[in-house]
Amino acid sequence: MKKSFKDILQNIATDPQLHTSHLFILSKMDKESLTIFQETWPNVEVQRRRDVMQELLEITEVNFEVDFVPVFLLGLGDDDAEVRATAVKSLWEYEEESLVPVLIHMLKTDEAPLVREASASALGQFVYLNELEELNPTVGKMVEEALLDTIYQATEDLHVRRRAIESVSFSADARIGPIIENAYYHENVKMQVSAIFAMGRNADSRWLPSVIEELDNPNTEIRFEACRACGELEAKDAVPRLISLIEEDADIEVQEMAIWALGRIGGDLAREALEACLELEQPVLAQAAEESLDELNLFADAELMLYDFDEDGDVMDFDDLLGEEPNGYPTNQYLN
Repeated sequence: MKKSFKDILQNIATDPQLHTSHLFILSKMDKESLTIFQETWPNVEVQRRRDVMQELLEITEVNFEVDFVPVFLLGLGDDDAEVRATAVKSLWEYEEESLVPVLIHMLKTDEAPLVREASASALGQFVYLNELEELNPTVGKMVEEALLDTIYQATEDLHVRRRAIESVSFSADARIGPIIENAYYHENVKMQVSAIFAMGRNADSRWLPSVIEELDNPNTEIRFEACRACGELEAKDAVPRLISLIEEDADIEVQEMAIWALGRIGGDLAREALEACLELEQPVLAQAAEESLDELNLFADAELMLYDFDEDGDVMDFDDLLGEEPNGYPTNQYLN
């Protein structure tokens, strides 16, 4: 006899062993199932709520067909801080503007630093959407000001402030550069790590000398973030050093990030290095190189799409494709 939703939910709540396969019933729940879940969830033992929420997060990261959003939204109001923090992290792809006031409220008022930290990180996606002009400008300004208030609050937990710096670094606001620079020279290494991460997100070439220099930092976490930032900033001058990190660095995660960065930077030398990485004995690095080459090829294909052929079969360059005004500037409705 097939078990009902209520029976399976009861097993999830009370079974000594949490079975991941049971959790899929929480995806895309109908109205009746959602009501039952909302009534049951607050009465589930706290450690099981933590375990369920963490497991759902991990499923979401690898399975894009599931939808646990109602569970995560309910988790935002949980009595337990760890559940709340995991719920925030789990909404990493949820872009509804209605989430913004909730996250800002949690950032400003939640008693647990780990929840405020998670909220600060989650707001970063909305700063990014604002830069892409895919967010209501009023909402975007509200997000940025909330993050800036957190950064300027000296009594706030350091980890909350550094996550706020990482998130706001997507912004082109003139106040962001000095904030990143101050974080870079901060006495706390974790704050320095966040500063380098923020440099990559900030997409300003002013940071190139710093991120390239930090590829030689003795701190593993800083080298890792420097590799990432070099990729984000497409630092072509960093390619030889990134290749040497793949060959010499003692930390495999740094090697993986260097491989990823080469795929973002591109160019003949980067491609040759990635192709050589396909023969590495470590399967993890060979797989990373294959994925990085795929991304490099994807960008190359996108560039080819900027060209077309005229009636005689000759290649038309980018200006020809766009059309030109008498003053020589290309016109294109998507560039306005």
